[in-house]
Amino acid sequence: MSQSLKDKTVKGLAWSSIERFSTMFIQLAVNIVLARILMPDDFGMVAMLAVFIQFSQAFIDSGFSNALIQRKNRTNVDYCTVFYFTIAISTLLYIILFFTAPLISRFYNMPQLTEVARALGLGLIIGSLAAVHKTRLSIELKFKVQAVISLLSAIISGAVSITMAYNGYGVWALVMQSLVSLGSQTVLVYILGTRWFPGLIFSIRSFKELFGYSSKLLLSSLLHLLYRNLYPIVIGKRYAATELGYYNRADLLSTMSITSITLVLSKVAFPIFSSIQDDNAKLRIAYSKYISYASLVVFPAMLGISALAKPLVVVAMTDKWLAAVPMLQILAASCLFDHITSINLNVLYVKGRSDLALKLEIIKKSIAIAILFAMMPFGIIAICWGQFIYNIIATILNTRYTNMLIGLPFRAQMRDFMPYLGCSIVMAGAVWGITYVVESYPLQLAIGIPLGVLLYIATIYIFMRSSFIEFSDMIRRNFIHK
Repeated sequence: MSQSLKDKTVKGLAWSSIERFSTMFIQLAVNIVLARILMPDDFGMVAMLAVFIQFSQAFIDSGFSNALIQRKNRTNVDYCTVFYFTIAISTLLYIILFFTAPLISRFYNMPQLTEVARALGLGLIIGSLAAVHKTRLSIELKFKVQAVISLLSAIISGAVSITMAYNGYGVWALVMQSLVSLGSQTVLVYILGTRWFPGLIFSIRSFKELFGYSSKLLLSSLLHLLYRNLYPIVIGKRYAATELGYYNRADLLSTMSITSITLVLSKVAFPIFSSIQDDNAKLRIAYSKYISYASLVVFPAMLGISALAKPLVVVAMTDKWLAAVPMLQILAASCLFDHITSINLNVLYVKGRSDLALKLEIIKKSIAIAILFAMMPFGIIAICWGQFIYNIIATILNTRYTNMLIGLPFRAQMRDFMPYLGCSIVMAGAVWGITYVVESYPLQLAIGIPLGVLLYIATIYIFMRSSFIEFSDMIRRNFIHK
């Protein structure tokens, strides 16, 4: 990569990492406090509605955010067209959700869901008001502004939800956490973010051109959401809300770290690498580095969570959540290769091949749904193992088109990430052993976490000294000296 591209990438990664991880830690702390106050069925109730909210959000975006970023010669007409589309579709979807809320309640046999759904759905309209503005911030590489907005909204919404939970509002504390977060982001993006305001413009031509690219992304997103949300639908319908609450918290704890990392990578990589989309040599080098750096962090994080799942759950959320421990162990391990999958999909988006991304999603999700229904008769733990199996298959499938488009095969990617996986397995084995030697859960964490960090750093330094020095120099130059 050129020095200019390196500087933009590192600066973007720095601020996106600050945004994502500071927000993640605040949200994690808030969720831990809420989990200690609220009951599993409160979380299960919101998880049941998350299915409908997420599908609605996918329709509202319709892939237009990525279409605007990928488009080389975007205009104000494009921005205005997308802005008014998101407002119109979010309003329409809320009206549909409002009138179908009683049907959702009857499906789950929970009358309270009607009012909860109608309140939670307001977030669709609130979020749509800032969707294009957030996209502009990414295009303009204003990651520092995004960091401030995300951090402030997480603090405000967290304070409101904890206050409500302490005062006995139950599930409504979770509803307000979502609405206040979206509302804060919308207000702050207008105050601190881009100074752009939409004109009274809507172009059918612009819409058609953008939708030609974004429609495939929309269908891909819907397929992925169908797969992800089949789990809460199946578990919520087949088992009690409490069981879904256990799964929901395990899924949240296992995916929070990996989601943050992949979001940072995609957020920075997509706008920057779209600018070099025609240079395959630069793309190969850049994506190879991204795989290495992400693996350096992801593998120890996910295997560490799996090894320390029991003390983490008991200390953070009390022993009423013990049933979530085996789910967390399996789901954390199943997330090991999510960053590889995300980076490979990013190649298709950068190259403008949303058609290939859609084809890939159809193949993968057909396999995923088959695995889910095969595991369903054997219980929730078997369902979690099914996710692990699917993620391995998805990782291999995702590399096929990357090789075809920029000449980066799976074997080359394995050379980038396998050493980090090996070092992480050694670390996790040692940490897991601590849980059998030490009886106290707090002590297991107090010993296991620093031991794991030191052991991982030591193995990386011994077996991959050049990579360790390169990464340390990058951190020192761009995160400490600047």
